[in-house]
Amino acid sequence: MSTTPAQRPSLRQRLSALRPNPSMLLFLATIIAVAIANSPWSISYEHFLHYPVQVIIGGIELFRHMGHTMTISQVVNDALMAIFFFLVGLEIKQELLVGELSSPKKAILPVIAALGGMLFPVLFFLGVTPNHPESLGAAIPMATDIAFALAVLGSLGGRVPKSLYVFLATLAVADDIGGIIVIALFYSKGVSLLPLGIGLALVALLLLLGRLRVTALEPYIIAGIAVWALFLQSGIHPTIAGVLVALCIPAGSKVHIRELSRKLHEQTSDLSTEAREAERVVILSHDQLERIAEIKSTAGQAISPVQTLEHALKPLVDYFILPLFAFVNAGVSFGGVSADMLLGLPLAIFLGLFLGKTVGISLFTYVAIRVKLCAWPEGMNLPRLISLAVLGGIGFTVSLFIANLAYDGPEMAQLLNEAKLGIFAGTIISGVVGYMLLSRFLPKSEAK
Repeated sequence: MSTTPAQRPSLRQRLSALRPNPSMLLFLATIIAVAIANSPWSISYEHFLHYPVQVIIGGIELFRHMGHTMTISQVVNDALMAIFFFLVGLEIKQELLVGELSSPKKAILPVIAALGGMLFPVLFFLGVTPNHPESLGAAIPMATDIAFALAVLGSLGGRVPKSLYVFLATLAVADDIGGIIVIALFYSKGVSLLPLGIGLALVALLLLLGRLRVTALEPYIIAGIAVWALFLQSGIHPTIAGVLVALCIPAGSKVHIRELSRKLHEQTSDLSTEAREAERVVILSHDQLERIAEIKSTAGQAISPVQTLEHALKPLVDYFILPLFAFVNAGVSFGGVSADMLLGLPLAIFLGLFLGKTVGISLFTYVAIRVKLCAWPEGMNLPRLISLAVLGGIGFTVSLFIANLAYDGPEMAQLLNEAKLGIFAGTIISGVVGYMLLSRFLPKSEAK
């Protein structure tokens, strides 16, 4: 059957269909990093990670810390990941305002589950490696990678009830909040009060602008970069700056969506359709250009600054920042790995992710329901809860990030390599087992 031109997909639609899945891109970047780290090119890989990045704007070197030019690895972890955490902050703000964290009734069960999923992994970890310096990484198995976990859940298609998606996503958001607090409290070094004070003053100014409903993005972007630089110099990890600035971005729009249709109808009713044209060339009048600009402005005012930034940054984070982060940080080397070594830090992280997350999430959730603090979400039961808890052990991105903070410096290189082994093992086993359990405990077909 032939299709008319109107039925054929546009170039944008065809390109969108070819766009790779972000989780798959992250996985491929990881595989490439591991392959290179265990190849003859491993030395070149290390040189790439430590290559200095010098960017000078107006006589000021942007990526400079502690008197030294930052390397590619440092720029990715301290600068680009601040954008990732900024995006996380935008998502958290929306959940706090209108999402599953907007009321105690909605939030209480996944938040309780997240608390168990943060406490028990630490206990499992410290049960295996209680001594310094290995114990510095106790927070590594606390994290759940929401993108990978939801990707595994999504691979089961329509068999998964919507309530399971909501529970896992909300749990992961609460988990992110816990991870941010842990990074701020335990992975900041030698706090310098002056730059920290100036940075917090700028955050307070941005909060005031948000309260005054200033929706222009430029002040937030400029001040946000300044806050990042000040936090970097203060000793507080700069990714925290990304979250704080994100929480200051206004979430309200100037034009309510219910008013948009009426306003656009008023503006388009007087729009002249006459134009000078020849073949495919159309030349509009100045009045038409002004009216179309007004229409675009009105439509844009129906989108809040929070969603505008989230929509703009998500492709950048999904298709560039996170794959680059994985390539830079996932290069685990298997050379010199012994059985005794695997029974230390890698085992601690594996047990924390696979068993700690499973026990903590399941136990806290089940107890909360048994004492009638909460009710079972629709479509949830104990086997499905345990299956979701296993998926909570997928802790790739933020776990790697915390590992780099915990084992920072050349003297910690071996521990960092061991931590990556544990993260890979815990994430892979949690994903595979969680998928198998859900496949068994979900019906053959169930509407979302």
